[in-house]
Amino acid sequence: MNNSRVRRPWRVAAAALIAGTVLLSSGCGHGDKSPSWQGGGESAQAGGGAATSAPAPEPTLSTVAVTSPAAEAKDVVAITDVKYTSEDPENTTVSVTDSKGAEVKGTLDKDAKVWKPEKALDYGTKYTVTVNGTAAAGKGGSTSSTFTTMAKPSKTIRVTSFLGDAQKVGVAMPLIIKFSKSIPEKYRAEVERRMPVTATPAQEGTWGWISPTEVHYRPKVYWKANSKVFYKVQLAGVPLGGDYYGKSDLTVDLNIGRSFVMTVSNKTKQMTVKQDGKVIKTIPVSLGKSTTPSSSGTMVVMEKLKHTVFDTTDTDPKNGYKTPIDFAQRITWSGQFIHAAPWSEGKQGRTNVSHGCVNVSEAMGAWLFDRTMMGDPITVSGTEEKLKDGNGWTDWSLSYDQFKKKSYL
Repeated sequence: MNNSRVRRPWRVAAAALIAGTVLLSSGCGHGDKSPSWQGGGESAQAGGGAATSAPAPEPTLSTVAVTSPAAEAKDVVAITDVKYTSEDPENTTVSVTDSKGAEVKGTLDKDAKVWKPEKALDYGTKYTVTVNGTAAAGKGGSTSSTFTTMAKPSKTIRVTSFLGDAQKVGVAMPLIIKFSKSIPEKYRAEVERRMPVTATPAQEGTWGWISPTEVHYRPKVYWKANSKVFYKVQLAGVPLGGDYYGKSDLTVDLNIGRSFVMTVSNKTKQMTVKQDGKVIKTIPVSLGKSTTPSSSGTMVVMEKLKHTVFDTTDTDPKNGYKTPIDFAQRITWSGQFIHAAPWSEGKQGRTNVSHGCVNVSEAMGAWLFDRTMMGDPITVSGTEEKLKDGNGWTDWSLSYDQFKKKSYL
């Protein structure tokens, strides 16, 4: 009896332990791989209590990231740059694809960590940027982002080049770009940055604004004879102020001719002509008389007319004249030309009798006309009047430093 009393509590405890084990097994059973007590299960939410939703997984960290345009950005300008960060820029690549998966051409500046499209992207189109770098320290090595470009703008500014492909011009020829609408000052620096000029051989030069609708480019000194010049205007999709955008891009590939330089001295009444640095002709001239003096300064041949008529009667009915002219070469907008003047041949080399033009003989007019081309320079010195800036292609009437002040860069 005493032994029996001793064993009975042990048997009760053992039975309780076995029952507890069965209950515990029952709670973990049913083959449920997502039991409610692990959180987020449907039965736990229905029963309330302490059960909670599973936390969202942390995004995978990467050694690269797209910083601009922002992810899912809308109305992005069509000429946008893609900017990114990278822990290993040298071994990082960037690709941009359109909505059809076609890769967009562009250039990658690994130092600045910027990708630039070769031309404006299509309007109203979704693009995907993929940046591939180097995985390191538990971080991934790639990332992607999307953005959508703006709708096609209704307000655009057209750009034109005075010069065209394969044209041959003189060594003083400025590159001339015109706009169909004024460019506000705050946008002019960006316009200049998008108009790169490449000369072969290389030559220093700069753009300078002639007016809000016209910009010229000239080298520091005359173009090197027989060189090649290539320039782009990449303004398609570029914001230009007041909801206006550049309409299109253009490129021009032209040739510089031989060096042909004319120098006129009022003191000697002679024109000296140099070709490729050597004097090839000295020509007697008659310049503008004191009441209508020729301009002193460096001008450029802008237009050639073998036969024309000078008619000033519309602006000066009383003293105007209408005269047939041979071998006329315009050098100012105000009406100064190099031209043949057989009526003043007796005065040429001795005294000034013209209305501001550079008079030469009929024979010398023909000789010059056969040899000059648009863009050849003529410098007149010693007259009573200085060439006014803007009265023709007067880019060379200023020093290079003065002309550079017309640039916004």
